[in-house]
Amino acid sequence: MSGINLPSLLEHWENSKMLAEYIIANPQYYDELMQYAFDDGQPGSWRAAWLADKIHDRYPDLIVPFLPQMVDFLQRSKNESKRRQFLKFLSESAIPEGQSGVLFDLCLNYLISASEPVAVRVFAMQVLYNISEQEPDLKPELIGIIEHELELHATPGILSRGRRLLKKLYQQTAPQIN
Repeated sequence: MSGINLPSLLEHWENSKMLAEYIIANPQYYDELMQYAFDDGQPGSWRAAWLADKIHDRYPDLIVPFLPQMVDFLQRSKNESKRRQFLKFLSESAIPEGQSGVLFDLCLNYLISASEPVAVRVFAMQVLYNISEQEPDLKPELIGIIEHELELHATPGILSRGRRLLKKLYQQTAPQIN
C-alpha cells in the first residue's frame, strides 16, 4: 500500500475508518487487504476481514473476485470470526461456479453443529438455501434439515432465518394446481 503498513494500521481500531476510506478511494489495495484476511498466520488478520465487510457494505462488487478463495479458506481455517464473515459474504453473493458441492457440504456441517456460533449457522443456512436455488432437487432435503434444526437446536436467530427460508421452500416445492 504505497508506504502504508497494513498490519500496523489494522492493530489500532481508530485507523479503521481512515483505512476503509483509503481503500475505497484506491480499490487496487482491496486485494492486499483480502490477502491479509486470508492469512491465518497473522494475529490481527481477522480485522482485515472485518474491514472488508465495512467496505463491502458500500461497494459489494469488490468482494466478488475473492469468493472462490473464501470457499477454499473455509475448508482449512478454524477461525470462527473469519468463518462468520466469509459466510456472510457468500450468503449475499452468487455461489462461485464449480464450488457449490464443496460449499454445500461445508455449510451443512456448520448448520448441524450445535457447537458452531449462531451467526455461522444462520449464514450457512442461507448459503444452503442459495445453493438450492441453483439446484432445486436439493430443496426437499434442505427442508428436512432446517426442520430438524428448528426442532433440536433452535435459537432466536436459527428460528427467525429458518422459518423465513422454510416458508419460501414450502412455496417452491408445493405441487402446482392448475
